Amino acid sequence: MAELGEDDEVELRCMVAAEQQKAQFTAQVHFVELCWAKCVEKPGNCLNSRTENLSSCVDCFIDTTLAIISRFAQI
Repeated sequence: MAELGEDDEVELRCMVAAEQQKAQFTAQVHFVELCWAKCVEKPGNCLNSRTENLSSCVDCFIDTTLAIISRFAQI
């Protein structure tokens, strides 16, 4: 396999970064869908106690995601 030129390496890095961002976005959307399915039976005009848990669920996900990202940054 031939060595990549500097321009090719930059392009490859950009492509990999874009794919990683797509994967992260997809994972976040999937998680929100899971939270929604678990906590919201029927959307309505007001929140009930079960629906209010959606916010807690998302907050926990964000905290966990930030902790994981921080840990990967340390590695």
